[in-house]
Amino acid sequence: MVRARLVPDLPRQAWVVLSGDSLSAVGTGLTLPFFVVYLHRVRGLDLEVATLALSALALASLVGNVLSGALTDSIGARRTLVLGLAGSAAGTAWFGFVSSVWQAFAAAALIGLGNATSWPAQDALLAAAVPVARRSSAFSLRHATLNLGFGIGAVGAAVIASFSSVRSFEVLYVLDAATFAAFALLLVSLRGIGERVAARSAAERAGYRAVLCDRVLLRIWVLAALLTVVGYAQYNAAFAAFASSTGGLSSHALAVAFAVNMFAVALLQLPVLHALLGRRRTSSLALAFASIGLSWAVAVLAGRLSSFAAIVAFALAMGIFAVGETLISPTLAPMVNDIAPDRLRGRYNGMYTLALTVGFVVGPVLAGVGLGVGDGSPFLLALVVACAVGCVGSLRLRRYARDFDVVGPTHDEEAVPVPA
Repeated sequence: MVRARLVPDLPRQAWVVLSGDSLSAVGTGLTLPFFVVYLHRVRGLDLEVATLALSALALASLVGNVLSGALTDSIGARRTLVLGLAGSAAGTAWFGFVSSVWQAFAAAALIGLGNATSWPAQDALLAAAVPVARRSSAFSLRHATLNLGFGIGAVGAAVIASFSSVRSFEVLYVLDAATFAAFALLLVSLRGIGERVAARSAAERAGYRAVLCDRVLLRIWVLAALLTVVGYAQYNAAFAAFASSTGGLSSHALAVAFAVNMFAVALLQLPVLHALLGRRRTSSLALAFASIGLSWAVAVLAGRLSSFAAIVAFALAMGIFAVGETLISPTLAPMVNDIAPDRLRGRYNGMYTLALTVGFVVGPVLAGVGLGVGDGSPFLLALVVACAVGCVGSLRLRRYARDFDVVGPTHDEEAVPVPA
């Protein structure tokens, strides 16, 4: 028996998309931690105003998800992605030089619109660039390289950024914008994938109405939104607040915990994909909910420890969370693309991304309320319960997912080279 490759064998077009995505991830990693604190400490805006600017970004993202789906089906995934990247580049470059409240809101909205337009189009483009059996592999590899890029960017930010230097942040945002522009230029020369597909039926011409009638997609949508609310959104909103207040972690210790997460994802993603090949995606999704729930349980325990033990426990929580992330990437996005008709692939990805965006909007609101109860532990325990609900929902999805419930090809199939 031929053993499967650890690094998936993908077509050249897929590697072009993944390379550009990795480059833009490095740029995003340069600026990712600084949005609110940059506006407040460097540009002198009130903290409340800076937070509202972040909300403007999120609201623009809601519009961008829906718009991207329609544009992808109308003009093609590649052209839509180029438009989104151009918007992200322009918004990010502008954000680095804002000097007033209205500029901060406008630049943030442009960033949100550009990013939200890019995401569904890129998912559709990557899905079109690989054979159906290798979609899980492609999306897993994307998640690994994305986190590696974030980690590299974060290291660069630590070297360049200084709250006492406005110029240092201008450099960060210009570099971030340049990576978006470079990705767009890379796509201009890409041909043969991501073009507009003609509608073949009345249902495909119906657009979002047809998408909303797909009950399987709606079930996946609910699970994706729940996973974002209890997982990714709390990673950004709840973990740092709980660990630094209840857990007493310093900024440096908190940075260590996040670094453990990012590099754990980069290191574990391909081995986890290798272990999942030929197994059920619904089981992988249930395990992802279980891993994230376990990470919050460990975080609650860490909040009761002190000194070095707390640092280790919070880092362990983020490592367990990383395992959950590696289980998500071969499942949700590939399932959405497997059930999507070619002509509606953009709208299907737009709806899926909308679920994630809704989760990112709702999650921080819940965290703001929940962390105020006691020392924040009851809220994290509520997340554990919600993750258990997600486990059950994932296993119930199995009855509707028989035709697309396998993570990639078998090990022997994975070993067969894919022609470019």
